Amino acid sequence: MPVSQLPQKGIEFLKEVRLELKRVTWPTKKEAIKLTLIVIGFGLTVAAFLGGLDFLFSYLLDRFVI
Repeated sequence: MPVSQLPQKGIEFLKEVRLELKRVTWPTKKEAIKLTLIVIGFGLTVAAFLGGLDFLFSYLLDRFVI
């Protein structure tokens, strides 16, 4: 592709992006808040689980290995 076509290709790409974004079904504010809280809750649950495993393994290593 010649360098002279790059600006035209960029403009064409941005037009296609705009058309695709018009087709998107965006969530309502209520749905977005609900889903965000679910993600945060899941993240905190996984963090607590992994933190608990880390604490347990650290304790076991300190107790029996060192």
